[in-house]
Amino acid sequence: MTGNINGKNIKEFTLKNKNGMEVCFIDYGCIITKIIVPDCQGNRENVVLGYGKTDQYAYNPWYLGAVIGRFAGRIGEGSFELGGKTYTLERNDGNNHLHGGQAGFDKVIWQSEPITGGVRFTHESPDGEGGYPGNVKVTVTYTLNSENEFIIQYEAVSDQPTLLNLTNHTYFNLSGNIKRDITGHLLQMDSDRYAELNDQLLPTGRLQPVEGTVFDFRGGQAIQAGVKANDSQNELAGKGYDHPFVLSGDGGIILSDEESGRVLSIKTDQECVVLYSGTQITDGVLLNGGESRKYAGLCLETQGLPDSIHHPHFPQSILENDKKYQSTTIYRFSTRKGE
Repeated sequence: MTGNINGKNIKEFTLKNKNGMEVCFIDYGCIITKIIVPDCQGNRENVVLGYGKTDQYAYNPWYLGAVIGRFAGRIGEGSFELGGKTYTLERNDGNNHLHGGQAGFDKVIWQSEPITGGVRFTHESPDGEGGYPGNVKVTVTYTLNSENEFIIQYEAVSDQPTLLNLTNHTYFNLSGNIKRDITGHLLQMDSDRYAELNDQLLPTGRLQPVEGTVFDFRGGQAIQAGVKANDSQNELAGKGYDHPFVLSGDGGIILSDEESGRVLSIKTDQECVVLYSGTQITDGVLLNGGESRKYAGLCLETQGLPDSIHHPHFPQSILENDKKYQSTTIYRFSTRKGE
């Protein structure tokens, strides 16, 4: 199936396995449009937010399902210094740069190549694109296996030192077809520190302990903990979360919905995950399965820390010209039987 965006044909791909799982995506922004998995009763439903028509992705202010680059998250003041030179980026989020700017990787038609079990996408970002240095060649590979694991692999090389921080911006809602919002979803992740934010949603540079706060997901808790909290950090995020969490151990994350019995387990080699609870989603846009609304879905963006270039004590997302960027995130879907 194909669609059209800005007069250009868009390819759509569907991966299926023997368990009834399907993953649908397009070559525009490598956008994941649907993930269909069964609930504990065997009902197959879509568990991600997406538009009903391909051409709707031409205007995608919430970055539904897209690969984000060159840099995921915000860069303060829309500029950075690297190798003694200052680079100026587009300011598309107030005074800051967000998700690679208006012409980021989410707006690119990627070259596609079917491979065994999946599709490999490539994009060559020229020196100076978006204000970033270096000719960068990026590869994103999507595969689906018989274990209900959807795997995203990222690779990149550059001919100059540059910033690079890639992620996927899919919104999950395990209730299926947006039947309920995500505030009742349970999230568990091994993280004992989160990045405190300022009023522009930029990291202040302080990594705060989660102990004794609504940011403590180590034992599992519902997203609504942050929705109902009076914590100033949750208020900044629109009564919810838009925060980077530093991952410990094997980078494991588990999201579950008790009523449907669906479970999403995520494993990543990235140092951080940004939990975004969909607080800026507005009402009334027709999506697959229902209408948009606040808390309609949540993102678990595995990546490096946002704005790290302005915080030298953070791990840096700098790609040197003699190194290769490599990262893998695995999304495994399963079910738990109801009581």
